[in-house]
Amino acid sequence: MTFCQYNNPNLYIMLIPVDLLYSYGAETEILDPSHIIFREGDHPKYYYQIVEGRIKLNYYDPDGRELILAILDKGLSVCELLLFIDKTYPVNAVTFEKCVVVKLSKKSFMQLLDENHHVSNDINKFLSERLYYKYIMLENNSSLRPDVRIRGVLDYHKSFSKDPEEFSYEVPLTRQQLASITALRVETVVRTVKKLEKEYFLKIKNGKIYY
Repeated sequence: MTFCQYNNPNLYIMLIPVDLLYSYGAETEILDPSHIIFREGDHPKYYYQIVEGRIKLNYYDPDGRELILAILDKGLSVCELLLFIDKTYPVNAVTFEKCVVVKLSKKSFMQLLDENHHVSNDINKFLSERLYYKYIMLENNSSLRPDVRIRGVLDYHKSFSKDPEEFSYEVPLTRQQLASITALRVETVVRTVKKLEKEYFLKIKNGKIYY
């Protein structure tokens, strides 16, 4: 892990401008793949924003199986909602690949929001969008139809991507993980995914699902 200040004119749109974060004392970390940024049960101390790379939010079920809850791309923040409540992280944040992350202490982050109301509004909008897609996924997960459950999960995960184009999103979930999230049998997931491909809702390339 190394520290630096990061300037790149070709960045994605950042949730909070990087220069503004630096002005409040933010630092930049360059992280190797599979680096654990925080663990389930840790207390939130920093605001994290991705400048390069992707970060996954995951946890492990009692049988030790990994469940991926989200893949966060550049420009997005990482579990910022926990900075507003006195709770520990319910998930792990792990780099999916080499990443550049800007981090700002919780105290400085709160000061930034107090002094920049437009940023506070952007954060509120972002959190509202996350909750909206989460509710949609939960609603779909109560359906008796396997295709509705699976599409609900795919819609939720793709909502983190900045590319809305059809079949542009590589789903980071295995068939087993889809089965765990949707409470379906693996055989049902495999059969339903093939059905969705025939109906042109998704594509399968080299075993990967594109949605």
